[in-house]
Amino acid sequence: MDSKTIPAGKYTYIRRLLGIVILLIAGGILYYLFSPEESSLFPQCPFYAVTGLDCPGCGSQRAVHHLLHLQIKEAFSSNPLLIIAIPYILTCIYLEYFGGKEQYPHIRQSLYSRKAIHIVLLVIILFWIGRNLV
Repeated sequence: MDSKTIPAGKYTYIRRLLGIVILLIAGGILYYLFSPEESSLFPQCPFYAVTGLDCPGCGSQRAVHHLLHLQIKEAFSSNPLLIIAIPYILTCIYLEYFGGKEQYPHIRQSLYSRKAIHIVLLVIILFWIGRNLV
């Protein structure tokens, strides 16, 4: 193998990383420049449109917009579950796409265990019910 040749695994990693970075930057620019509350660019929640009730994801677009403007309180009030879940989500992304599953298999096993999935589902369901009772 020539020293200038990139191994296939490394090439896949670089492509994946570049794709994710491009999507995050494009999405970040879109959510930074336009407020989901005021722009028709962003989809409305079909569950809310039909029932008038908030789903667990309602407010996530507003929360991202507020986070990008460093408005943490507003982001949390838009969707507290999303804000609380960010470390979990980022850890899962790292484990799946950036070599973390080989480096930290015990963490991946814990986060993806049947017990962890049941806990996450329970938290989502309780949040869904709770936010519509308040």
